[in-house]
Amino acid sequence: MDAPTLNGHLERHLRVATFPVGIRSLRPGEPVPRKAKRPGKDMGVKVAICQAVGFARRYGWTLAFAGEDVSCPIAKAVFGFEPPHEYYASGALADGMYASCREAGARFEDALAKFGHGEISHVVVGPLGRIDFEPETVLVYGNSAQVLRLLNACLYEKGGSLRSEFSGRGDCSDIVIRSHRTGEPQVVLPCYGDRIFGMAADDEMAFTFPFRLAEQVVKGLEGTHAGGVRYPVPVYLRYQADYPKSYQELERLWAEERREA
Repeated sequence: MDAPTLNGHLERHLRVATFPVGIRSLRPGEPVPRKAKRPGKDMGVKVAICQAVGFARRYGWTLAFAGEDVSCPIAKAVFGFEPPHEYYASGALADGMYASCREAGARFEDALAKFGHGEISHVVVGPLGRIDFEPETVLVYGNSAQVLRLLNACLYEKGGSLRSEFSGRGDCSDIVIRSHRTGEPQVVLPCYGDRIFGMAADDEMAFTFPFRLAEQVVKGLEGTHAGGVRYPVPVYLRYQADYPKSYQELERLWAEERREA
């Protein structure tokens, strides 16, 4: 299954408000897709990685970014665009903001999935239905019901549950790196930076799954849809409403008049 075909299934079953996104991490020497814009060169700005994802899912642009295109120091450290630094590892960036002390901050940084320094050269993100590269990971932002549908789809054949990790920081690491490392679907809670810079809304969550699972996910979406699990979630309407006492009094009067007629 190719990316545009998968995109059609996702949009039909999920009705998401922004484009599903395809993501690929490029090894050194791997060519950058022809369509991809470079933030620094083509847009004149450096971006946070959540911003780059925002361009892909809201504007429909394909972006490729390397260290020189990235503005966020945490992302530069986590994606291996800069060499490891003790100041980052010490927890100083989280201390006083997310953490009560540097020791707790260091545990926050340690929890983030990481690429080694120089392990990748670029990350490419683009709207799944239009990209000119084969993605490693598919990313979908949606409300909790839409994310639930994807979770249902991923579990359709095997049952059980999915495992996800949440630290409340660096969701770019979860989206790109953890997905790459584990090769498993996951729920992603947008972090504070994604909400500020990537414009993730309060009613949005995210979900990633490996592109290699495309056929399994589509089969799960179709199977659960056939079983009655759908989006929009249907409401239950086959009930009789209860009304205020004044309304009930009118019904009683009508009934009394019918008996007397």
